[in-house]
Amino acid sequence: MENKQCWVDIPENSDFTIHNLPYGIFTVGRKTARAGVAIGEMVLDLYEVANLGFFDELKIAKAVFKKDSLNDFIALGKATWSALRTTLQKLLTAKNSPLKKVADKVLVAQAEVTMLMPVQVGDYTDFYSSIEHATNLGCLFRDPKNALLPNWRHLPVGYHGRASSICVSGTEIRRPKGQQIPKDSTQPVFGPSKLLDIELEMAFVIGKNTEMGSSVTTDTAADHIFGMVIFNDWSARDIQKWEYIPLGPFLGKSFASSISPWIVTMEALAPFKVAGPKQEPEVLPYLQYQGKQNYNIKLEVALQPEGAKETVISKSNFRYMYWNMHQQLAHHTVNGCNVKVGDMMASGTISGKTNKSYGSMLEMTWAGKNPIKLKGGDTRKFLQDHDTVIMRAHAKKGDIRVGFGEVVGKILPAV
Repeated sequence: MENKQCWVDIPENSDFTIHNLPYGIFTVGRKTARAGVAIGEMVLDLYEVANLGFFDELKIAKAVFKKDSLNDFIALGKATWSALRTTLQKLLTAKNSPLKKVADKVLVAQAEVTMLMPVQVGDYTDFYSSIEHATNLGCLFRDPKNALLPNWRHLPVGYHGRASSICVSGTEIRRPKGQQIPKDSTQPVFGPSKLLDIELEMAFVIGKNTEMGSSVTTDTAADHIFGMVIFNDWSARDIQKWEYIPLGPFLGKSFASSISPWIVTMEALAPFKVAGPKQEPEVLPYLQYQGKQNYNIKLEVALQPEGAKETVISKSNFRYMYWNMHQQLAHHTVNGCNVKVGDMMASGTISGKTNKSYGSMLEMTWAGKNPIKLKGGDTRKFLQDHDTVIMRAHAKKGDIRVGFGEVVGKILPAV
């Protein structure tokens, strides 16, 4: 489908084309939270569309669209997601679409809405799946000759994070406090983090429950993944370094993670599948997979000091991931761990092969040795108070463009 076929105006290079139709939760005016789909610069109110009877043939209860999360809708299953997407594309492209006649009742400008967390996240897991990132951290924190730990090429390393502090784009982030170890000292001190960092990640949302004791295979993983968001896993490197190397699975990470508000479905991302890097040595049978399971999604990180213009400090790509989502989910559940609708699983920092494509300031500055130059003459080793970080992501192939919008967070001083 060409964008011009859609009767809703879609600006050039919009992330939210007829090929996309991502889902989110929003409020507008005095209306309660509800599900919507982004199209161009508008939001299609799915509850109002359902209320007018457009989804009657799909037999979707309209109440699932008048919730403060997408969990109930997602739980309806892959066949329902696909059927609704097809119906929406027809309604938004038909020359004499009956939906167009009630456009004023079902469309609202994105500029007028408040976006909420799209899902209720029950559990959150953060992986460590970029070989470039893992190698960089190994060089910085350990022996460059043995940067990767012995297990790294054999399994997708991960840890269980804190779901309660995942927040939607636009949420301001308070600088965390904690213990740190000063240079050339053996005694820790307490105070605000001085080495506050970002981590450029993507995350996928679980779309189907499993039972405890069962496992998802790489062949069935696609049935359990609803869609993806941009994920900024804020990291306090000095707190992290004192707690544990390299993951810092407690206070160095748990204070906040930010996500983009629109969940892009795997069906929308299907045209952008690409082959992943060759995995050597060969992985164990339960981690072997068929076909192309990486995605060519372009990523961008911008940093904007207060009152200044933004500077793009990194351009990366999700295709670099050594371990793909199917392998991550298969490994996560191989021991019988159950997953639930709405659970979120992040990729880990996504880094490319050069410092222009690294996914953290720790890598970009090589632990502060090479400060980043910003527009206007400022430099940064790590984030300062009142800095704003913007992450963007989109995929493009021919005339098809599918984007994620932005995830934005501003750093506030510690209290």
